[in-house]
Amino acid sequence: MTGPGVNFVPARYRSISVASVPVPLDEASLRAYFLGRPAYRRTRYIVVRAAAPDRPEGTRATAVIEVAKRSEVPLFSEITGLTQIAGPEQTAFVDDPEVDTGVPSSLARAAASHAPQARCVVVRGRYGHVGFIADPVPIRVRVVEVVPPHPAKLLDQASRVLDLAEDLPPIELIPELTDLGVLAGSRPAGHYLFPCRAGTASAGEAVSYLDELPPRADWTLVGCARSRAIHDWFYRDEAPVVDMCPRNLARRDRARTGEPAVTLTKCCLLEDEISVADGLVVVPWGASLAQVRQGLARAVAEPGTAAACPAGLALR
Repeated sequence: MTGPGVNFVPARYRSISVASVPVPLDEASLRAYFLGRPAYRRTRYIVVRAAAPDRPEGTRATAVIEVAKRSEVPLFSEITGLTQIAGPEQTAFVDDPEVDTGVPSSLARAAASHAPQARCVVVRGRYGHVGFIADPVPIRVRVVEVVPPHPAKLLDQASRVLDLAEDLPPIELIPELTDLGVLAGSRPAGHYLFPCRAGTASAGEAVSYLDELPPRADWTLVGCARSRAIHDWFYRDEAPVVDMCPRNLARRDRARTGEPAVTLTKCCLLEDEISVADGLVVVPWGASLAQVRQGLARAVAEPGTAAACPAGLALR
């Protein structure tokens, strides 16, 4: 049976109804049972459960169907057509009150966690709402970031965005974090200068912070182009530099490994705009959640990601 496309998630939970039926859950039996019956005008999908009151809730067979109605104008209208999206052998039913079923990435995480082998996963989640995802294949987005601080800010922001992103397809974040202490150690020195205390890394040697404008010392700067410019402005000379720019780290890693996955990272040379080139999406260093959300939207729109999500959301 071919489904409606990978990562298929109804755009509105109110388009989903739940029904227990006294018939087998094959398409022919369901068609005979439902055709001619009234359905609410907003109902497009029905999560069908086998009527088995003597069996535990989680063991009852489940299928998912799409229905057509004679009209969507009156409150209820006769069902005139039916297509099975997933049969009982392909469908798992999950109870998880922590899942917001209106958020595709949350549904995809629940599917991977509770029923990784199922083609279609139905979730009864937060507020008792029921949603489903068919053929989950989340789009993988690398997040290149430096630590500390902990948690890694860009990764944490992107995760928080996906917890609420009802209009983005399912996304799986792949963290790629560079420890600043380890990075500094790639150029041994007796004294390191970091941009600020938020980025303090244990380099095992003397440490100063550029934003505190300490007296000039024989240090190595762990920073980026902006940090070098600030250093040169105040101290009127240059210092050895360990480049910690996430954008440059992402470029070097991609060139070294040939990793094709789309990448989200940040750069302090950007102030308000978002840069997109060859699968590398770069947001400002101090990006807001709105900018991070925009960056994720640009990331999943990059060439190469469309194949992972041809159907997108069921925006119908």
